[in-house]
Amino acid sequence: MHAYLRPGRFIDSDHPAVVEFAERCRGAAREPRSQAIALYLAVRDGVRYNPYSFSLDAQTLKASHALEAGESYCVPKANLLAACARHCGIPARIGLADVRNHLSTPRLLELLRSEVFAMHGYTELYLDGRWVKATPAFNEALCRVFKVAPLEFDGLHDSVFHPYNDKGERYMEYLVDHGQFEDLPEELFFDHLQRCYPHLFEAGTQGLQGDMQHEAAAID
Repeated sequence: MHAYLRPGRFIDSDHPAVVEFAERCRGAAREPRSQAIALYLAVRDGVRYNPYSFSLDAQTLKASHALEAGESYCVPKANLLAACARHCGIPARIGLADVRNHLSTPRLLELLRSEVFAMHGYTELYLDGRWVKATPAFNEALCRVFKVAPLEFDGLHDSVFHPYNDKGERYMEYLVDHGQFEDLPEELFFDHLQRCYPHLFEAGTQGLQGDMQHEAAAID
């Protein structure tokens, strides 16, 4: 498990800001599962989810960047949870998958030109002798806007996106799982995104700009 405990380029568990955050949020319990749950909630709600924060700058994928920015999207948030867990002695790794999102905002779908969100990030934590999935992407306030229960994590069962919202409408489904990695595979990550969204990689592209929570609230 040594590979899943040491700092990485993107899962930078030795960064001072990550260390301070993990120490502050891990809770008083010394039991790993209790700490993992506390860290999950801290990352889920302490860093606002905003897919418009996506950038071609690899530095923005770091756990420490998500923490310092105060908002990010699924991949850096998953890296942050993994980094916090590693600091606390819990083996952790990053997972990547393509998902179909049925409840995004019209503007974001128009910008992506697809309802498939490629390279969605999640975390796997090694607890009680097995790997458990945790998905700290959507913060509680954003979930309220979308009328879907915030995703919980108990350290025992895989925590992935709910397939339906509170109206029974399909929410999100996993299409392709690219696997789990010791650290974010930068080349694989950007190469796959470029195949899925070539227009975002064209010269002069200004990137994604906006605020998911404000858009969703306006629609509601």
